[in-house]
Amino acid sequence: MRTNRRLLVIIVLAVVLRLGAALYLGNDVTPLPGTFDQVSYHALALRLLGGHGFSFDRPWWPATAAGTPTAHWSFLYTFYLAAVYSLFGPQAVAARLLQAVIVGILHPYLAYRLGSAVFNDRVGLAAAGVTAIYAYFVYYTATLMTEPFYITAILASLYLTLRLARPEQTGEGRLALALGLALGSAVLLRQLYLLVIPFLLLWLWWARFRRGGKMPLAATAIVPAIVLAAILPFTLYNYARFDRFVLLNTNAGYAFYWANHPIYGTHFISILPPEMGSYRDLIPAELRRLHLDEAALDQELLRRGLRFVLDDPGRYVLLSFSRIPAYFTFWPSAGSELLSNVARVASFGLFLPVMLYGLGRSFHQRRDSPYWLDPASLLVLFTVLYTVIHLLSWALIRYRLPVDAILVIFAGSAVVDVLARLRPGRPVRRGALVSQD
Repeated sequence: MRTNRRLLVIIVLAVVLRLGAALYLGNDVTPLPGTFDQVSYHALALRLLGGHGFSFDRPWWPATAAGTPTAHWSFLYTFYLAAVYSLFGPQAVAARLLQAVIVGILHPYLAYRLGSAVFNDRVGLAAAGVTAIYAYFVYYTATLMTEPFYITAILASLYLTLRLARPEQTGEGRLALALGLALGSAVLLRQLYLLVIPFLLLWLWWARFRRGGKMPLAATAIVPAIVLAAILPFTLYNYARFDRFVLLNTNAGYAFYWANHPIYGTHFISILPPEMGSYRDLIPAELRRLHLDEAALDQELLRRGLRFVLDDPGRYVLLSFSRIPAYFTFWPSAGSELLSNVARVASFGLFLPVMLYGLGRSFHQRRDSPYWLDPASLLVLFTVLYTVIHLLSWALIRYRLPVDAILVIFAGSAVVDVLARLRPGRPVRRGALVSQD
């Protein structure tokens, strides 16, 4: 009962902070630091409500002509905004407030459930507490972007995978259905998560096999089927508009091409400065003259981006390593605005040492048994995999936020350990934080 009360207090705190951020950002939809995408989602939702479909009324990022189809942006999140605007009018603050309540409840709650599944309830509460006050999460939950719902879906998918990994787990079919919905939602918010799904299912099979449990046949069949069912309507919709196969979104080619363009040499720059030209300028002139639609240009740029890699793999390796500082930046930067610097230092900068301590402790606690059998290994697998994907493509600080959400779980274990050590006369038992899973 005491745990439930503490969790409720944490959730209330999380909601209040996020509502405050939503009210601060208000009705204006402007490109604040790291949030330019919200301008696009707002404009796209208004076009959708106006009966113009997924298109813009003027030339738009990345290289989309006015009045032509776009699939660059998440269909699911655009539907969310359009639904809110249809109920309350084109009021961005309404979408922000609703999002703040939904994510303010679910994000810390899922952090608690995940921390409890991997460690114990005390760690779960600490992880929920860190999640509630983590400045980046508060800030981005109030923006009209996919990040808050996407991170929540990721946490749900990892927690449900852990549940299914238990050999004695009952209700496997219901859990598999829930996992499929969580994964489908994550993919519709950001298609990159498709790359993660096979590894989650492989880990699930490995965990069940090593624990001597029955193989998760239902999950293996149900989960991919639900994900494919979520994607298929948009694949058919894209084919009708572009007259070519587009699985979901048209953004991978643009991102990979720009991220690995020879203009960087071996030193990646997250945001191209004006003196280096615009991203549109990097598109070859002969392609611009062809006036290709968004999908055709995306596929051609992906082909050319892969050619950059094959023509000079050594440069690609060095360029990928150079993305590490851009991805893990935790210090203030002279080129960033005050709001961005404060949010960065008050979140990743403040908690990174705690995260690393908790991560190291998780390895130390399991040093007498194979780590890959422990639930924490799933979180480590996701952290490494998700990081590598972005180091091999495009690294931005906000692309790291799902990793932050997982590292917060380890931060929770560190907080519990440090508090236990600070209590006089109360020895810390070895293995006190070992999973209860």
